[in-house]
Amino acid sequence: MSSIDIQAVKKYLLDLQDRICAELVAVDGQEFFEDAWEREGGGGGRTRVLENGNVIEKGGVNFSHVHGDKLPPSATAARPELAGRSFEAMGVSLVIHPRNPYAPTSHANVRMFVAQKEGADPVWWFGGGFDLTPYYGFEEDVVHWHQTAKDACAPFGEDIYPRFKKWCDEYFYLKHRKEARGVGGLFFDDFSEGGFDNAFAFMQAVGNAYLDAYLPILKQRKDTPYGERERDFQLYRRGRYVEFNLVFDRGTLFGLQSGGRTESILMSLPSEVRWRYDWHPEEGSSEAKLYTDFLPHRDWI
Repeated sequence: MSSIDIQAVKKYLLDLQDRICAELVAVDGQEFFEDAWEREGGGGGRTRVLENGNVIEKGGVNFSHVHGDKLPPSATAARPELAGRSFEAMGVSLVIHPRNPYAPTSHANVRMFVAQKEGADPVWWFGGGFDLTPYYGFEEDVVHWHQTAKDACAPFGEDIYPRFKKWCDEYFYLKHRKEARGVGGLFFDDFSEGGFDNAFAFMQAVGNAYLDAYLPILKQRKDTPYGERERDFQLYRRGRYVEFNLVFDRGTLFGLQSGGRTESILMSLPSEVRWRYDWHPEEGSSEAKLYTDFLPHRDWI
């Protein structure tokens, strides 16, 4: 491929959605519900949701491919060269909220954006990444997660993992809490380095690495015994996830501002969540360990 190949990207993303869903069903035993939809203004997608499963309390694996004649003002304000161009955006985005508090929530996203205008070269880039949000931290889980991320980046340059690990740490940060959402992973955007073939290959490497990173952790923790205390803390910490997605997340904001499908955009939110006024974990507790040992940014490898 010497020029951009939008259909090749779409084919890959649809296959990625299928593969991820199949592997998660094999762990959970319950099937995803599929909702195929069309977007008023152009495009559509396949939303797949698993609720009240045996292992997954709420999970969504979405594919979307939307297009339009012009971008929302929020997009062109940041990138004025996109004004007056038609656009296409496609991607797979997923969030898995396990039932067991010892099994972490995970999020992944890989996407491509193209803006075109007659008589001008297309403006395009890839973005994505994956990040882990534990409630009770296990160092071996986080090391495995980051090692898998580093291995996926390795063929593309020594600087890729540290750059995108740092970007992930900075991106998934709740400024109003002065607190990380989780233990990070990878985050990249506006990526076109090395031309289309290289950038597309990198996006695929990240997409393919998600299952390698997450499934061993999910299988290891899904049957750990727990009680009401652990469940209560899980629901409290899920509130941080909701706060980030509704206040800071670029994908959520772009989707809502560009007339995206609300149900699909908000499928990332957990079924149950709890907020409590000015609560702090007991000093020295396993809950406090999340704040002292896992949420502060650090090099895990």
